[in-house]
Amino acid sequence: MASSAELELFETALAEAQQGFDEKGIPIGSILVEDGRIVGRGHNKRVQEGDAIAHGEMDCLRQAGRRRSYRNTTLFTTLSPCMMCSGTIVQFKIPRVVIGENQTFGGNEDFLRSRGVEVVVLNDLRCISLMKRFQDEYPDIWAEDIGEDG
Repeated sequence: MASSAELELFETALAEAQQGFDEKGIPIGSILVEDGRIVGRGHNKRVQEGDAIAHGEMDCLRQAGRRRSYRNTTLFTTLSPCMMCSGTIVQFKIPRVVIGENQTFGGNEDFLRSRGVEVVVLNDLRCISLMKRFQDEYPDIWAEDIGEDG
């Protein structure tokens, strides 16, 4: 379960997703929080930068820069993480992930949990609505993002 402070922090991830959508990109936002403070933020930039691995979580971690440890961090993301992003979470030993929604894309929550990551799903209706809108308006881009032929 997410605390009220975490729900407030989540608003920043949602704002990142909205920024991605406004840029005509894939609306997935992410923040990295350490001890209650945002240390990185980003959004999916695959379309904007032509970068196949510029997912929201990856952009966030890039913006956070090098870290010796992720022990006291929580990664917030508006959509359930894909396998690439889930693998990165496990690789860096990020102990907790707060996910906005998993209705429009079923990520790899079981994989994360099997590796000891605490996973919280908010089922945020704003995240669901934004992603559904994107999927309806840009089905080919969405299919490309998740590795489908379209």
